[in-house]
Amino acid sequence: MRKGIVRWPFLAVGVVSMLFAGIIYAWSILKAPLGDAFGWTASQLAMNFTLTMCFFCIGGVVSGVLTKRTSPKVTVLCAAVLSWAGFALTSRLSGQVVMLYITYGVMCGLGIGMAYNAVISSANAWFPDKKGVCSGALMMGFGASTLVLGNVAGTMIETPAVGWRGTYLILGVLIGVVLLVAALVIRLPSPEEAGALPKPEQKKARKSENSFETRDYTTLEMIQRPSFWRFFLFTITMAAVGNTVISFAKDLALSVGASAALATTLVGVLSVCNGLGRILCGAIFDALGRRKTMLLSNVLTILAPTVTLGAIWMGSVPLCVAGLCLTGISYGCAPTISSAFVATFYGAKHFAMNFSIANTMLIPASFTATLASALAASTGGYMASFLMLIALTVVGFVLNLSIKQP
Repeated sequence: MRKGIVRWPFLAVGVVSMLFAGIIYAWSILKAPLGDAFGWTASQLAMNFTLTMCFFCIGGVVSGVLTKRTSPKVTVLCAAVLSWAGFALTSRLSGQVVMLYITYGVMCGLGIGMAYNAVISSANAWFPDKKGVCSGALMMGFGASTLVLGNVAGTMIETPAVGWRGTYLILGVLIGVVLLVAALVIRLPSPEEAGALPKPEQKKARKSENSFETRDYTTLEMIQRPSFWRFFLFTITMAAVGNTVISFAKDLALSVGASAALATTLVGVLSVCNGLGRILCGAIFDALGRRKTMLLSNVLTILAPTVTLGAIWMGSVPLCVAGLCLTGISYGCAPTISSAFVATFYGAKHFAMNFSIANTMLIPASFTATLASALAASTGGYMASFLMLIALTVVGFVLNLSIKQP
């Protein structure tokens, strides 16, 4: 790499941005006072999170288009305004659940989705030799937000002088300021800088898996490739396990005999393992290559619901802890693999748009939690839900083995 090119600050700014943007995953904490204040049902509040995930994905697509036509700076600036406005307006709610769907579900989801895509695509452009580590660090920041900022938000909500309205307003200001600073800093490398950046190391051990021709695929070309759709379905099966377990992790722990305090702690542990899985998966991707990393993550994703099913069957708290930790780590692998896979298979030139399309796998994956909850309600337990998740992960394993080249 040519002397004078400083690239690590772009990654540092990206990680901090993702840490604040990831607060939308702390919905289980942020939603509690809304139900108490307005009498909204659990299903109404759950629908808001589903909407948030849908518009998060839509925001990624919008970000890809906008970044291609303008720059990451413009995209992140728009994301800052949308996110700030969404949280600020949510703090002024008066009881209409439709307004919650608009302010938090649509505005916050769209804004965070735009920031997520723009920050990741611009930071990755500076690290062609470390796609996995770069993606993992960014994803770790996003995944750790629930533990770091979620607990702070929970404390503020319980503080009478702040309350839930003040908490939403403060979060909006903080996220807006952080993304505004990020918009001033982040940029794509110039052609001269890109040419001077270190190239990916081609190791002999990876020759067979990288035997295909490396080139930049447009988004249209990418979605016409069977490999993309196999990968898309594969990542749905991976994300479905994490999305589902996160939605009822506390209740699950309580059902096997965990204390209320331990069950609450395990929700935080799940978040920590999620962040850990993201950065570990990135490092493994760079060290071992795509095929081995995807295989390892797939095995973890199968083990997670299997161990948890064993915990339910035996009423074992230690097994439940192990299952939730495995779930967090495997869930963290999904977005990291997606980012690194798209860059490796389909090139860097159209990465922003291509990654946003790949990330829409969160939409179908988010509905798995609804199905699993319905199964749990109809059967009176979680066994049927986890049998469904195990079946999904086995299908994912077959899809994984079929992905060989673009």
